[in-house]
Amino acid sequence: MTREARVGRVERTTKETSVLVEINLDGTGKVDVATGVGFYDHMLDQLGRHGLFDLTVKTDGDLHIDSHHTIEDTALALGAAFKQALGDKVGIHRFGNCTVPLDESLAQVTVDLSGRPYLVHTEPENMAPMIGEYDTTMTRHILESFVAQAQIALHVHVPYGRNAHHIVECQFKALARALRYASEHDGRAAGILPSTKGAL
Repeated sequence: MTREARVGRVERTTKETSVLVEINLDGTGKVDVATGVGFYDHMLDQLGRHGLFDLTVKTDGDLHIDSHHTIEDTALALGAAFKQALGDKVGIHRFGNCTVPLDESLAQVTVDLSGRPYLVHTEPENMAPMIGEYDTTMTRHILESFVAQAQIALHVHVPYGRNAHHIVECQFKALARALRYASEHDGRAAGILPSTKGAL
């Protein structure tokens, strides 16, 4: 039996940004991303490649002010597209976790595609404030925005790390792997919704 493609497409336009996100959960990691914020593009590339999601992101934002609106609205659209692509969630694993090291940094990510948005996020204090044009305080806000629209429970913990680039990147890599496993179909649970409530 051939499954329907699990794809999501969201366009979000405000006075501050214009965003297009397309995602295929059953892809091969093909990524085409352009937000105007180089390091953010790099992180979204990690998300697609390590999640094996085909991911297109095109954002035109008010970067003459700063990168906040561009980053936030992209994350909101990404979360909405991910939720759309999940569909009815029948037969998926639902839960996923991954621990990823990047040199001196370590990220631990656990996800529940629960239908209920909740974020727990910890990372080392006193990080460098900027990575290129990327404000490092935005990482938590990206996750908050994604979780709100995707309607998932997400726990991200970085117990240690020194280099800001490594601290952020290992979070995105671990998130990609956790989302990939949670959203994949479970061969032993075909046709089963993984919830005793009867809804996710």
